[in-house]
Amino acid sequence: MAATPAVIPEGAEVATLAAGCFWGVEHLYVKNFGHGKGLLDTRVGYIGGATDSPTYKIVCSGATGHAEATQLIFDPKIVSYRDLLLFFYRMHDPTQLNRQGPDVGTQYRSAIFYNSPEQEAIAREVTEAVGKKWWTGGKIATEIVKAGRWYDAEEYHQLYLDRNPGGYECPSHFVRDFPPL
Repeated sequence: MAATPAVIPEGAEVATLAAGCFWGVEHLYVKNFGHGKGLLDTRVGYIGGATDSPTYKIVCSGATGHAEATQLIFDPKIVSYRDLLLFFYRMHDPTQLNRQGPDVGTQYRSAIFYNSPEQEAIAREVTEAVGKKWWTGGKIATEIVKAGRWYDAEEYHQLYLDRNPGGYECPSHFVRDFPPL
């Protein structure tokens, strides 16, 4: 996975997801979908707010409206958008409103930022299915919204847990075992 601005190869697609602290989200996707399993590149950054050119410090204040998010550039011939979303719902708790475990604030919200009408339809279908079969103990709090402007996080955040083994990982980020849908 590269740490320079993402280039989207022809035929590739982009998934934009927020599920709490972006370090852990990126790390789990790279671990599970990298190395020939369909993930071509990742970026962590900010989306969904009104502040131009946000920084980590100001996003952490909760005043920008931005979520910490991960952009996944993937090859849909190898892994589908649906499969990436099913993993999204396995690796965090989508019933927590504006938080993941000890990380509290709108910047840690659960959100799917769709990049096309097809992605929106898949996101709504998957969210409904997991709410009925996997996350039956609480209402899904995940927002499904059209992707707006993306801002890359500062360079030291990119692939942070690869560069800093043992760095902070949200305890809510782990892969849950659910039956197939």
